Amino acid sequence: MRTLFHYPLCPYSRKIRMLLAEKNLEFSLQFEPVWRKRPEFLDINPAGKVPVLIDHENQVIMDSGVISEYLEEAYPGQNFIGKAIAARAETRRIVAWFDDVFFNEVTKQIVFEKTMKRQFSLGEPNSNVIREGISYMHQHFDYLSWLIERRHWVAGETFSLADMAGAAHISTLDYINHVPWEEYPEIKEWYSRIKCRPSFRGLLNDQVPGIIPPVHYWDLDF
Repeated sequence: MRTLFHYPLCPYSRKIRMLLAEKNLEFSLQFEPVWRKRPEFLDINPAGKVPVLIDHENQVIMDSGVISEYLEEAYPGQNFIGKAIAARAETRRIVAWFDDVFFNEVTKQIVFEKTMKRQFSLGEPNSNVIREGISYMHQHFDYLSWLIERRHWVAGETFSLADMAGAAHISTLDYINHVPWEEYPEIKEWYSRIKCRPSFRGLLNDQVPGIIPPVHYWDLDF
């Protein structure tokens, strides 16, 4: 069986978990505490990052973007990038927005500061960094709301990898109760639709030692 090395609050790992589930591909999860820099894991991925997918015949694929493309090509039965060239470009654009800009300006500045900084022995959370992340979050949420108002899903009329990427990042913020849902009803409705998908259930069952999510994190009709 294929194995996915992951960390529960890693948005890139969450995106791949959703994609595997949407494609109905069986896999086992291997929790990887990346801050410990285990030699056994570094032998698999010298970069020391998750996610890492080990597919059949010990095929090792690293980096969530590469894994996504690999899964789309290796298991094309269900397409989550798009069929038309323009649709594929738009899906990839939004995935890149979440995985690059949103991550660096929001996810990293809030989730990393509040949950993982101590584990990496980088000191205490910086309140100024967190405040900056919250400010950026509102800017990104304004744009995300604008997209959702004009489309059924983030990249167009069909559920895609772009929705998985967005939900993966936002779910980590929600786990630490940092999403002002009532200020963004369009995002709340979109996210609620994703929470109801079977592929999202595994994420709702995640448990991070020392961090208890808000009750609404598990609620499908929150």
